[in-house]
Amino acid sequence: MARKEELVVGIDIGTYAVKVCQLQKTGERYRLLAVGSAMVPSDSVEDGVLHEPEAVGKVIAGLLKNLKIKSRKVGISISGYSVIVKKINLKTMDDEDFAKYINSEAEQYIPFDVEDVYLDFQRLPAKELGSDRDDIILVAAKKEVINEYVNMLGALKLHTLLVDVDAFSLNNIWSIGSRMNTNTALIDIGASKMNINIVSEGISILSKDVGVGSEQLTNQIAVALDVDYGEAEKIKVGIVSAPGHEEKIHDIFTRICTQWVLEIEKTMDLYHANNPKRPIQNIVLSGGGAKVHGLPEFISQKTLLPTSLFDPFERIHIDEKKFDFEYLSSIGPEMAIAAGLAIRPAIL
Repeated sequence: MARKEELVVGIDIGTYAVKVCQLQKTGERYRLLAVGSAMVPSDSVEDGVLHEPEAVGKVIAGLLKNLKIKSRKVGISISGYSVIVKKINLKTMDDEDFAKYINSEAEQYIPFDVEDVYLDFQRLPAKELGSDRDDIILVAAKKEVINEYVNMLGALKLHTLLVDVDAFSLNNIWSIGSRMNTNTALIDIGASKMNINIVSEGISILSKDVGVGSEQLTNQIAVALDVDYGEAEKIKVGIVSAPGHEEKIHDIFTRICTQWVLEIEKTMDLYHANNPKRPIQNIVLSGGGAKVHGLPEFISQKTLLPTSLFDPFERIHIDEKKFDFEYLSSIGPEMAIAAGLAIRPAIL
């Protein structure tokens, strides 16, 4: 019998909604146990910072109860200005020596006081055999921001075993498929920010957060058509039409999404400048903003690269008696980060 491994419950706390995913791992196989989302109050989370912990905590508690999730071991991820991800190149040293070095020299790499951040690092596979230098991914996250999340979850009697970065969580769920030989731009579009993560041969090479998101489209559609926010959301994703306003909607879509494409192209140009022999082969979209009607086709047309929506449940066993496949397909892109967290072991 294959051994079952306990995993954390993935909780993705965004500007617009909280997304939760719970998986079970048996051997090398993952099985979906629970998945769902719930909206958070307006302005309770902004640019990755928790402003209304009590209100968000109530949403999370209600969602876990509705999904009948009993595990108290959770993992979260962060993004925004409070976290810095930087690739540095250093002379080879062991992890203990590197930890000492980075704690004394971190301020030359990050714009924060080292006393105010949690630091972590990951050594990347060597590009050349026999090299005496290593590429290191350095992560620094503000303590006050992380502590606010951990304290909020602690008040719900949840134990936070993992704090990850959005881009890495996305890469984790992407990597459980057979995609290790592709060079892909993973682009997660949320309500207020877009993360661009370039993955080459299974490794995150370049990650960048951009302060744009799908809320731009919703707000401008609402104003231009004089409709409420909920109606504008439905128009944005193509659930309902707006007869007589097609030209207005097209103009808004083109103007804003062209800005997104410019940010994507700038990041890909930076990657290509440093990796000319490993060109990006495709673009994969996730996040709630990925469901904007016509967006994959628009990005593909502008970048000349195949562009698709990410289905994080593609390689996960789904009980058809418990889950509706059409529902999972519809929410898949926005559940990617939560699913990426949910594949992590529940160990300290």
